[in-house]
Amino acid sequence: MKSLSTVSRRDFFTLATAGLSLANPSVLFAELRRELPSEARPSMNPDQALRDLLHGNLRFVKGQTLAPRRTPADFSRLAAAQHPEAVVVSCADSRVAPEILFDAGVGDIFVVRIAGNVIDGAGVVVKGSIEYAVAELNVPLIMVLGHSGCGAVKAAKHLIEDKGSLPGAINGLVELIEPAVIQSKGESGDALANAIKKNVEIGVARLKELEPILAPRARDGKLKIVGATYDLHTGTVDVV
Repeated sequence: MKSLSTVSRRDFFTLATAGLSLANPSVLFAELRRELPSEARPSMNPDQALRDLLHGNLRFVKGQTLAPRRTPADFSRLAAAQHPEAVVVSCADSRVAPEILFDAGVGDIFVVRIAGNVIDGAGVVVKGSIEYAVAELNVPLIMVLGHSGCGAVKAAKHLIEDKGSLPGAINGLVELIEPAVIQSKGESGDALANAIKKNVEIGVARLKELEPILAPRARDGKLKIVGATYDLHTGTVDVV
């Protein structure tokens, strides 16, 4: 089993070729943590978890991914327990795969996916999944992740403008996003991009006030809740 106090030549080479700064202890800590089996990983605070996600995205954007722990043996070693470092609430869009765009391995992130990355009004299934990760798995970070060109937000925009409706349960889902379109109306810049960002902000605000599990931890600094957007063209994740 590896120790964080001993960096092997292989670790050094892997990190150096990935273009990471070995002079930055937080980067080295985060990357070595990814290489450790889940049951052997040290605890991580919210800021470290966020840095880890963003460094993983940077590797993805640069085409220097490490693709850690994705073999059948890696999955088998985690069969008994999981210790993810973050919850990522993302859109169900097939082009938005958090494990890939954050260059994460099995056990790194607890992913909740729903069209339009909806939280407010989404019900107990979505909120309960997030609360489980925090209460039972002690995850220190939640990221609500929107993305450019989101079809669900675009549909909500059209519903308001055209006063139409969509078939089945799609209509009810899209209606949950309409407040983001309304609240962002009149802002400078691209209307769709503004609504996507506002939808993320609404989700973050809702989670920060969600009792009895999330809100107290967020106030105490034990849990960080952030929003971000993913650019489909560049692959970049920007914190809102």
